[in-house]
Amino acid sequence: MRILVTGITGQIGSAIAARLAEFATVIPAGRDLLDLAEPQRLAAQLDAISPDLVVNPAAYTSVEQAEYERELAFLVNGTSPGLLAQWAANHRVPFVHFSTDYVFDGSGERPWREDDRVGPLNAYGASKLAGEHAVQSAGGAYLIVRTSWVYGARGVNFLSTMTRLMQGCEELRIVADQFGAPTPANCVVNALVDIVKRNPTTLSAVFGAANGKLHIAASGATTWHGFAEAILEGLKTRSMDLAARKVVPIASDEYPTRARRPRNSRLDISRLAETFRIRTKPWDVLLEAELDMLVARLKTSGPLSPTPRSDAAF
Repeated sequence: MRILVTGITGQIGSAIAARLAEFATVIPAGRDLLDLAEPQRLAAQLDAISPDLVVNPAAYTSVEQAEYERELAFLVNGTSPGLLAQWAANHRVPFVHFSTDYVFDGSGERPWREDDRVGPLNAYGASKLAGEHAVQSAGGAYLIVRTSWVYGARGVNFLSTMTRLMQGCEELRIVADQFGAPTPANCVVNALVDIVKRNPTTLSAVFGAANGKLHIAASGATTWHGFAEAILEGLKTRSMDLAARKVVPIASDEYPTRARRPRNSRLDISRLAETFRIRTKPWDVLLEAELDMLVARLKTSGPLSPTPRSDAAF
């Protein structure tokens, strides 16, 4: 089985390429091989690669910058995924596309189900929704995987940003009125790889059984503030040398951003359990393993270098 994986420099793309390579031939596609900002070249590039499965975690992910680069965000997140899906449909190749909780408006108190009404609040969410619609319109076998609050022991994300700030700041002010489930990239990858590995020849039927959409996230929920507090306590438990002493809860209005963020990013993951018999662990349990990996890495490499502010509202 030849599996094309895009976005291999990202958290999910790099992890999924490595896991799929354990039982399949993986073609890792960086921008040099498949550039979603150049849609006119995609069909010919796919013809040359000729995969049996296409997995597309590649995306324009800068939530704030998308407000200024709307055209580019829609090109990478909307137009190009549609063209990938169209090629896959024409060649009867199953297609996996990654999306986000940002397609919802963040209202209400319950977790969002796969078929709930959508209504993105910002350009990034709108561009990802455009991609979902384009994939659905292609007419092939597809699975749109939505996730949220993805982080990991490697890369630039909320965990690494908080760790860096906690090494240099005594007090952090973190948003406490946005809710979701912090989800390690490995949690998402493990679930999807399990589905592919168990159903290599029947993926089209399996995707259909899920109605083409699937939420994968950790179980449970917290706020960005709760996530930050758990990170601080976890780092202290692991004897990290930190300047931080306090994490202060603030309202979203006290952390103004150009792009509006959804208040409720909880994703209902019951379809994952009912259709695929996969149950994810609670977010705080999964955090422990990521902290172990992060601290082990920092002990050999030293403190984290300064990085740009994460897109996550905090």
